[in-house]
Amino acid sequence: MEELVIRDADVVDGSGDHSYRADVVVDGGRIVSIVKEAADAGCQRPKARRELDAEGLVLAPGFIDMHAHSDLALLRDPDHGAKAAQGVTLEVLGQDGLSYAPVDDRTLGEVRRAIAGWNGSGDDIDFDWRSVGEYLDRLDRGIAVNAAYLIPQGTVRALAVGWEDREATPEELDRMRRLVAEGMEQGAVGMSSGLTYTPGMYAKDAELTELCRVVASYGGYYCPHHRSYGAGALEAYEEMVALTREADCPLHLAHATMNFGVNKGRAPELLSLLDDALDAGADITLDTYPYTPGCTTLVALLPGWASEGGPEEILRRLADDGTAERIRHHMEVTGSDGCHGVPVEWETIEISGVGDPALGEYVGRTVLESARARGESPWAVARELLLKDRLAPTILQHVGHEENVRAIMRHRVHTGGSDGILQGAKPHPRAYGTFPHYLGHYVRELGVLSLEECVAHLTSRPAARLRLPDRGLVREGYKADLVLFDPGTVAAGSTFAAPRTLPTGIPYVLVDGRFVIEDGRRTDVLAGRAVRRTPR
Repeated sequence: MEELVIRDADVVDGSGDHSYRADVVVDGGRIVSIVKEAADAGCQRPKARRELDAEGLVLAPGFIDMHAHSDLALLRDPDHGAKAAQGVTLEVLGQDGLSYAPVDDRTLGEVRRAIAGWNGSGDDIDFDWRSVGEYLDRLDRGIAVNAAYLIPQGTVRALAVGWEDREATPEELDRMRRLVAEGMEQGAVGMSSGLTYTPGMYAKDAELTELCRVVASYGGYYCPHHRSYGAGALEAYEEMVALTREADCPLHLAHATMNFGVNKGRAPELLSLLDDALDAGADITLDTYPYTPGCTTLVALLPGWASEGGPEEILRRLADDGTAERIRHHMEVTGSDGCHGVPVEWETIEISGVGDPALGEYVGRTVLESARARGESPWAVARELLLKDRLAPTILQHVGHEENVRAIMRHRVHTGGSDGILQGAKPHPRAYGTFPHYLGHYVRELGVLSLEECVAHLTSRPAARLRLPDRGLVREGYKADLVLFDPGTVAAGSTFAAPRTLPTGIPYVLVDGRFVIEDGRRTDVLAGRAVRRTPR
């Protein structure tokens, strides 16, 4: 007898088609049969060792988070309730060009320092891996949800070239090609870049194109955080489309937003650009989170030249009064490349986390608010905080536009990604709320998407981008990564005031046919594993 039958569920199967009522039978980690009420009226209903009454609940494929920053969080806390409670059953790591494989001892230390604001210092982690394959093996020891990995181009450049702003030599480029090829062979699904972060931003298009050719040869995709989401955003999108078409590499645009005052109401221009490319044969997808503020590290706002050489060089420059004044001028007057070419507006920069608890007074306040309270300039406060916290502060950046968010999420190649940074005392609520916020706010309350459309955006579309032949749909033979939610009550509990509040209306989540959320509570099941690239 099979393990489980989910009885009388309203199945929204991920295809975008209308829902239907059915009994769904799960055994051995897969969906073994689907008995539709209309088609099988009068037939004997399936039985199993356990029956779950799903009356009033929607059964959907588990959600796929196309942009996650849980690279260390999954190891630090395999329970991973922040994502499991949302119905996420797979997330894509290695984002924005910086992560922890492939590395050597030197590069690992540098990367840990550079992205401490995303993932913490890692002092509580046993870094017993160096290659992509070894990192994936580490995930296979047991995690709450499944995880796929993108090779981080910035880390690859740090390993082969260093943190200098210069072109790679032919020998260094060859080494980067080999590192990317090795990572793809070991199971990565593609490559990411952070082209407003060092050292990835120092790569010219020709270098990126060569690496994308390698990714494409293994059936992977390129996921850039491109060179600007502010001034020059459209040109930055155009650059990525042209680059990947030259490399014949599929393109997935990370957190594809149009932010800052210069881009208010300009989402239709981006979507027209993408439609033209798609109609011409380009292979493009994108992800967004359903919120207006962004989230990154405070040090990321500095100009690229100030970050050359790595974290210790940044601290040295910040400590020098003359150099610090040059940095301030670039940030406040010229508009630094780290701040997307837009002069920083300190009233939009809210400190969301610090590494040193003694600096907790800054958290939850904008830099401008702290400056006024201290009788200092905003730059003086930001500089002091970076120095005292050794580049660890994380920020919320209140620079988005609701009309752009809604327009982009309607697009035919849109998928969902939380961009969730779990670090800090006051993280962005998207880390805990992205997927129920789509379903509760943008589907039920606003009607921006229909329920069937939204589920397709969060399931089958990302599964197709990841080339996963047995995930993303409720189909016989598919993996039993499933979520049951109440469409009338599902909602994000997380808010900017209380960002770690778990969602409501998601009582059951299954990974590999096993309950990781049951009756709305986290179980002790660690059924997630690394999801490796599917060979061509």
